[in-house]
Amino acid sequence: MPELVERIEVAAPPERVWAALTAWTRQGEWMLATDVRTVSGPAQGVGGRLAARTGLPLPGGRHVGLLDTMVITAWDPPRRVEVEHTGRLVRGPGIFEIEPRGEHSTFVWTERLDLPFGLLGRVGWVLARPFALVGIRLSLKRFAAFARTF
Repeated sequence: MPELVERIEVAAPPERVWAALTAWTRQGEWMLATDVRTVSGPAQGVGGRLAARTGLPLPGGRHVGLLDTMVITAWDPPRRVEVEHTGRLVRGPGIFEIEPRGEHSTFVWTERLDLPFGLLGRVGWVLARPFALVGIRLSLKRFAAFARTF
């Protein structure tokens, strides 16, 4: 199972970083190519369900891409939240961790991907991985700014 792990220092205490991270409907303000319009269930604990459209924005507020459905599987404020991606194309755990650093925090984003389509999916991942890393790194920079002012 391929894994991506990226981290960034955030000039905010863990409680503020947690609040910014779990403001699910505002995720599109920092996560590249994400449009969070639907949050269902108790999205502030284990069993909460989320859905986000990931892809390219189009004129008129529409988004072309895929629906990324998730279930919260671990909830440990203000340190860790895990989601299980449950869609047809995006599957596997996503883990967000917040490590205290005095008045600051380190935010760690891990994705473990259950690739579809067998060998074709593995080959496709080799090509897509550099783009995924760029997107996550840019999103983390945007998150650090978002969390500082949250």
